[in-house]
Amino acid sequence: MKKIILTMAAVFAVSFANAQDKKDGASGQTSKGKWLVEANTGFGAVNGANTSFGYYSQGDVKSMSLGAEAGYFVMDDLAIKLGIGYNSIDLGAGANSGFAYKLGAKYYIKSMIPVQVDYSAGSGDLYKAGDETPSYLGLQAGYAWFLGSNVSIEPGLRYNMSMNDKYTEDSAFQVCIGFALHF
Repeated sequence: MKKIILTMAAVFAVSFANAQDKKDGASGQTSKGKWLVEANTGFGAVNGANTSFGYYSQGDVKSMSLGAEAGYFVMDDLAIKLGIGYNSIDLGAGANSGFAYKLGAKYYIKSMIPVQVDYSAGSGDLYKAGDETPSYLGLQAGYAWFLGSNVSIEPGLRYNMSMNDKYTEDSAFQVCIGFALHF
């Protein structure tokens, strides 16, 4: 147990030091002109308009989501992002599916603390509820561990605020882990 704790502490220390070294303007991962490709896992509340990876199964109920996001740094530390996701739910009597999309901005405070604001919505059979589909305003914050010059792991917290009360009034917190490629 002691070896595991020491190993984890060493990995954290090296990652933190590497993140500090990479925040220099032109050569950093979050510099103007760089690209970001990201896949996230969403733990916690599952709601519509999901662009993360996930799978849930309990009895006859199965839920799956596949998605990714990409962004372009329009200035140092600020990326404009787009995301797309496919979601499916099978309640045992047949599956419904739909697509989700996301548009937002992600800013890295001190090149290592990502803060994101976005709008997401869904379309397809999965999201039909009268004349509305789900839409959310998302707020997210976390910490970026840069593992070399092209990869980061970004654990964080996310809040999805429902934008339409006819579809759902429920807002949701999520714990997320993002995996990003920077180039």
